[in-house]
Amino acid sequence: MSAKTQRGSAASRVFVVVAVSAAVIVAALAAVLVLDAERSERNEAEEVTRAVASSLASLPEVAQSLSAPDPSEALQPLAADVMAQTGLDFVTIMTPDGIRVSHRDPAEIGRHYLGTIPSTPSVFTEEFTGTLGPSVRTIVPVTAEGELVGWVSVGVTIGSIWSKILPRLPFVVSIALALLAAGLVGAWLARRTTRRVAGDLPAGTIRDAVASYESVRTLGEALRAQTHEHGNRMHTAVSLLELGRTGEAIEILTETSRQSQELVDQVAARRGGDPTVGALLLGKAAQARERGIEWSAEIDPDAPRSVLSPVDAVSVVGNLIDNAMDAAAAAEAPRWVRVVFGRTPSSPASLRMEVSDSGTGVPAALRERIYEHGFTTKPGGAEGRGVGLALVRSIVASAGGRLELRDDPTAFVVTLPARPT
Repeated sequence: MSAKTQRGSAASRVFVVVAVSAAVIVAALAAVLVLDAERSERNEAEEVTRAVASSLASLPEVAQSLSAPDPSEALQPLAADVMAQTGLDFVTIMTPDGIRVSHRDPAEIGRHYLGTIPSTPSVFTEEFTGTLGPSVRTIVPVTAEGELVGWVSVGVTIGSIWSKILPRLPFVVSIALALLAAGLVGAWLARRTTRRVAGDLPAGTIRDAVASYESVRTLGEALRAQTHEHGNRMHTAVSLLELGRTGEAIEILTETSRQSQELVDQVAARRGGDPTVGALLLGKAAQARERGIEWSAEIDPDAPRSVLSPVDAVSVVGNLIDNAMDAAAAAEAPRWVRVVFGRTPSSPASLRMEVSDSGTGVPAALRERIYEHGFTTKPGGAEGRGVGLALVRSIVASAGGRLELRDDPTAFVVTLPARPT
């Protein structure tokens, strides 16, 4: 990313995105309108050429003239009159084998017709390039007493079709400019609204602020659960001591210490461990027990150090665990969440984080929407903001990593690149 892009404010980037989107949509709409007009004119040309050719072919004098010694004497003036009255580009009358007896250019009379002549007497419309250039043309058989005596071909050049479209272009352009102006106004309003909220802060700074907020939120929830759990156990132990049941009080305190110490030992053993993430895992373990969810954490001591900052690491891990616990809590027993830190098999220097759960999984129709800002399958309110996975993917992508969703069991897998040495 260039320094200029990094310095650009979020408001400016919103303006550019909205303005460019509006321009693209307007250009596409203008193209659709022009193509629709061209299609309409082409359809009209096909209908007109078919009607005129059929009318000429049904005239008795056409069939009679084709049997005369010099058909051009009568048919060339007739074709010229029809072209003058209808505005068609050419009316060509020919013998059964395709020799012209009339043509817009008299010099072409006596030459073979350029176009498709049906193998059996039938009406046929096509686009073909003849002496006048590309044209839409219809050829109709001329019959006398059931016998084929000739053909009539009537056509409109593509140039003539577009000459009818050109007068419509100012209308299309005016609509396009009006829509573009509306889009630019929308972009300006979006920029103004964004600036009211974020000022002139760069987009990256705003994302960092959201990540910081999410980190504080998830870490705070974890520590609250841990404090609550310890408080309950301490109250229970104190009550047992007051009742003289010292052994049971010691057992409760020992079990609490043992559970926490196991996770502390795993975090401490990891050579690239992050104490902030360690504190998060301790709190989340307590939160899982509080919600009746079986907790499992496997941390490879040789797992590489994360390229993420502590704030981003807490956002990623915390949000994935929160989603996993929500899914597990909504599922039928057994309810469990499993967290794994280790090396990536294909790249030992890369860190692999996996958070899996016993939930019902993500429906196929929602596998992409779950990453959209504002989308959530949770109820509205503090627990359903629709920020978590969008933020996780943004942080992982910015670090050059990859976020994958797997099934059986449901698992979000984060792969982060090796940390620069």
